[in-house]
Amino acid sequence: MRKKITIPDVLNMKPEGHRISMLTSYDYPFTRIMDAAGVDVILVGDSVGVVVAGHDTTLPVTMDEMLYHVKAVRRADPKALVVADMPFMSCQAGVEEACRNCGRMIKEGGAEAVKIEGGMNMAHIIRAVSQIDIPVMGHIGLTPQSVHRMGGYKVQGRKEQAERIMEDAYAVQNSGAFAVVLEGIPAKLAAEITAELSIPTIGIGAGPGCDGQVLVIHDILGLCEKYSPKFVKRYTDLGPIISEAVQRYVAEVKSGEFPTGAHSFS
Repeated sequence: MRKKITIPDVLNMKPEGHRISMLTSYDYPFTRIMDAAGVDVILVGDSVGVVVAGHDTTLPVTMDEMLYHVKAVRRADPKALVVADMPFMSCQAGVEEACRNCGRMIKEGGAEAVKIEGGMNMAHIIRAVSQIDIPVMGHIGLTPQSVHRMGGYKVQGRKEQAERIMEDAYAVQNSGAFAVVLEGIPAKLAAEITAELSIPTIGIGAGPGCDGQVLVIHDILGLCEKYSPKFVKRYTDLGPIISEAVQRYVAEVKSGEFPTGAHSFS
């Protein structure tokens, strides 16, 4: 049985040359499956708002909704490190509110770290949260909570933007984050940031040069039809399998074939 993965373990993976595997999970059964498969980090992402709740963006997701999903994930008692996304406006209104909400995610939800979107603009928040001993994972580049400012889900860090993304990376590290997600940036820039930083980088649409990778579980299983980003690799397609099972169930109920005596009590 593998040991519990901690913040120091994740930090040590970079100098030791071990790639970090991270996936999203939002519930108990998926967490049990992916943890048994050996994933290093489980991200309870605000992407739940899109892939589970059906919103077009992550912006409507609330603290209470995130706490519900974090609690469900933690009930699976995973060996993977559990990181919780801080939803839109849970940290942006000021240091005091950010610390309170991040504290709730640890105290009430059971998360072992939080993820905060933003670079230089959120450095003061990351620093304050880190200083009260709540581990923070940063997130720069394409930050979904900034979708309106960016004019959509567009690659960030090309040409003149590259320097700003590098400055964001340093700001996140210098503010106390233990790792940083690099999303939707050119592979060359991501590799340069990874070489410059002492903390691990975890890429999503940032090429192979990062210290680790993260994807949304519904994307790799073929269960999200809303978007199909270039960076997603579909490892299987569960949609048709689930559809066939449901069709068989409906047909058997209609025909009277199900339930039988084997499925009944005497």
